[in-house]
Amino acid sequence: MVDVNHRFVVGIDLGTTNCALAVVDTSASESESRVWLQDIPQLVAPGEVAPRTLLPSFLYVPGEMDFPAGSTALPWNPQPAYVVGEVARRRGVENPMRLVASAKSWLSHGSANRTGPILPWNAPEDVTRISPVDASAEYLRHIAAAFDRDVAGGDPALALAQQDVLLTVPASFDEEARELTLRAAHAAGLTHVTLLEEPQAAFYAWIDALGDRWRRRVTVGDLILVCDVGGGTTDFSLIAVSEQQGDLTLERVAVGEHILLGGDNMDLALARLLQGRLEAAGHRIDSAQLHSLWHQARLAKEALLGDASERERPVTLLGRGSRLVGAAVTTSLTRDDVDQVLTEGFFPAVGRDALPMRPRRAGLQEMGLPYAADAAVTRHLARFLSRQTDSGAMQATIRRGPSGLACPTHVLFNGGVMKAPALRGRVIDVLNGWLQQDGFALLDDRHVLDGPDLDHAVARGAAYYAQARRGRGVRIRSGAPRTYYIGIESAMPAVPGIPAPLKALCVVPFGMEEGTSASIGDLQFGLIVGEPAEFRFLSSTVRKSDAPGALIEDWAEDLEELGPLEVTLDGGNAAGGAVPVTLESRVTEVGTLELWCVGRDNRGRWKLELNIREREA
Repeated sequence: MVDVNHRFVVGIDLGTTNCALAVVDTSASESESRVWLQDIPQLVAPGEVAPRTLLPSFLYVPGEMDFPAGSTALPWNPQPAYVVGEVARRRGVENPMRLVASAKSWLSHGSANRTGPILPWNAPEDVTRISPVDASAEYLRHIAAAFDRDVAGGDPALALAQQDVLLTVPASFDEEARELTLRAAHAAGLTHVTLLEEPQAAFYAWIDALGDRWRRRVTVGDLILVCDVGGGTTDFSLIAVSEQQGDLTLERVAVGEHILLGGDNMDLALARLLQGRLEAAGHRIDSAQLHSLWHQARLAKEALLGDASERERPVTLLGRGSRLVGAAVTTSLTRDDVDQVLTEGFFPAVGRDALPMRPRRAGLQEMGLPYAADAAVTRHLARFLSRQTDSGAMQATIRRGPSGLACPTHVLFNGGVMKAPALRGRVIDVLNGWLQQDGFALLDDRHVLDGPDLDHAVARGAAYYAQARRGRGVRIRSGAPRTYYIGIESAMPAVPGIPAPLKALCVVPFGMEEGTSASIGDLQFGLIVGEPAEFRFLSSTVRKSDAPGALIEDWAEDLEELGPLEVTLDGGNAAGGAVPVTLESRVTEVGTLELWCVGRDNRGRWKLELNIREREA
């Protein structure tokens, strides 16, 4: 349930490359309660603190001689253990072995010890390491401290920890990555946190920017592709426009898989280009210098893409050993380099039946981030649109051509990568090629939904959504496409060879919207704790009128059993027994079913979680 007593609602974009903060004052009138972008003070040079609208998602682990004494002090912390933000990013170019980058991508890496001190990756033994969760928490602590000083004015009642916070994550984050993001938020002292998908947040920012005019840009039957390519991930979503009681409504109907492909890959490709030039000139580039070149390529790329008049950017690489300055070498990155590498390498023109390539890989690999094997964003897009053909619950919603490809009528771009006009144009050209083959009208400027300020759109949209769920704005519908149940073992005498009958308890009714909850407090059950137990979930597309709490005894073929969830719940003193509980269900904003088992007199709460969106994909 939404707590309407919070003075502020806050959207935080915890990005791979940058973080942003947006705020709404709920005490203002509806006409005046607008989303504003809040500056984040940070070190921009040793001893110099200045406000910036973005906090770079970089953390530097300082050595004894890295900074003069007192030069890393912040207004709220005279001696921080780590340096985050702009200075961290700049110093990391000079000493990449002390720089933590892409912590958000590490959060999604299932093979890594995400709660262990593993970053900076491959750092020397004398460098203190930190976990991806703790690095993310450091960024959030910095944001919270800035908020508490500049917005709350030092009033504990108005501190960020006491406000309604919407924290964004990639739509494709799995259950554990979402849970670890929440753990980072809680470690930073944030207690009232809701996760929201980044593509949805970007779309909310577009709605907020247009106001009621958004209804004149789309019509019933339209299908909007959200193409979000950020610093570390690529996300695709489809939002359908429909009608309800004469009003336009929006429904998120498809979400793509997790693709670890974005600006990081592109920066490395540019660094490899520069490495080739330097080595062709007789300069050997070792792995540490390549890391430095990687970060410098990013800065040069951002400068070229941010200023249309700039055609070339110098890149200076320090030498190794005692002759750092004397051994420095210089090259340059040009606009033609950026256009060629990014456009042709990452957004090639491909056919509608293209699939990401699966190159033959070595049997043993170095541990690291599991980047996408194919760097072509357009091939991943083709697969995403083609995979919607089998979405049974969405057949009537998604527009398709004779090829079966889902055919969008509009595109909304998001993510720092998509700020480049050449890349947006290439995506539209590729889509038009597919649409033409299927006999649909081509996309032009009218069909590109202009995203307001791609650097800050996600934070703005998250804050807007926080208002919308209080009734002040438009919400994207994404109701449960099935009815969901949990199996209840019948209390009957044991019969040899025959298991106890399973009853089905409705916990999520058909159409239950994400972000809402249902209480099943009238019924009490026994929860097995302290020992392994199997929880069996079921679903139905046939039974659409069952309400939460409905107990179905004879469900025959109406219900389909899902894979069981095997878990051992911590029982404390009640280990090995059955604890009396009531149930509460919630469908979250990121598409998971949370089933809370609440002990009698609130003596304990246990959560079972099921990703119902992935089961519909």
